[in-house]
Amino acid sequence: MAPRDEKSDAEAQDEDDYLYGFSTDEDSSDDEECALAEEGINVSKLPTIAKDDATVKRKLEKAKRQPTGDHGVICISRLPHGFYEEQLKGYFSQFGEVTRLRISRNKKTGRSKHYAFLEFDSASVSRIVAETMDNYLLLGHILQCKVIPKDKVHPDLWVGANRKWRPVPRDRIVRVQHHKARTEESIRKAEKRLIQRQKARKRKLEEAGIKYNLDAVSYKKKKTP
Repeated sequence: MAPRDEKSDAEAQDEDDYLYGFSTDEDSSDDEECALAEEGINVSKLPTIAKDDATVKRKLEKAKRQPTGDHGVICISRLPHGFYEEQLKGYFSQFGEVTRLRISRNKKTGRSKHYAFLEFDSASVSRIVAETMDNYLLLGHILQCKVIPKDKVHPDLWVGANRKWRPVPRDRIVRVQHHKARTEESIRKAEKRLIQRQKARKRKLEEAGIKYNLDAVSYKKKKTP
């Protein structure tokens, strides 16, 4: 029997995805969470760890006196709702300068997948952040924070970094889809669906003992020339 702390294949794959910067189209939010509007929280009301924790403060001061000259990248997962680009930068800037950041988002909906990548101007500072914030309880979520080695950072990790995500208006999406030119194949498929639905309605009426002639209002398949 495998030990309790041994990671499953799915968990190991998720971790690999984080390390390499890949993302899928799957959305980690449940239906209730997805219904919430994407409004960021006020990070100014959260505790400032870098100032309140004497040990962390001492480590950061030492790291800043002895700069490594290399940037450091961390991955933070299990982010709570309300922690988006602006909030991430505002909150984690307490440790040092955040040079780049990117939240992994669903490619179709744009919703946060609750993990992000942050780059600090100092590799030593990034290590302190990872040590401090790993398993840290934030707004009811236990964060997971890991340093990503240089050779594990995917070349496309920072595509779209440092940009605040803005949702595309729903009416614009519907308008574009409505005005989209239809191919002959798509028209045939639409006709097939309409006719199938009509047949299903007619069958239900007959099963219920209702006599109703749908021919006057039903869709007629167009004859091919």
